[in-house]
Amino acid sequence: MHTSAREWRAAALEERVYPGLVASPGTVATGLLLTDLTDEEWRVLDAFEDHRYELREVALSTGGRGLTYVWTGGDVRPENWDLARFEEQHLSAYAARCARIGPRLAAGEPKGE
Repeated sequence: MHTSAREWRAAALEERVYPGLVASPGTVATGLLLTDLTDEEWRVLDAFEDHRYELREVALSTGGRGLTYVWTGGDVRPENWDLARFEEQHLSAYAARCARIGPRLAAGEPKGE
């Protein structure tokens, strides 16, 4: 389900192709809300996100609340992350990386390449 969260933005990060959700007064981050995840799916997500992300509950524009991984690692750029640029320049390689590490995460192994 598409949703948004006020006072947050998907920021571009230094030397990374993926975004970081950061607090940002006066802005609104949009994205997808995944629901009904199994314990196994949560375990894989937690293993995928490293120590620079923190799982937090945020208020959604719909009035509900949702869990999200908030970027706490620093290196935040002033501009927002650009989904179209990511799709054009990085998606294929990023998806291939996820396909390589996904089975290891599901098996309980570390993410390391």
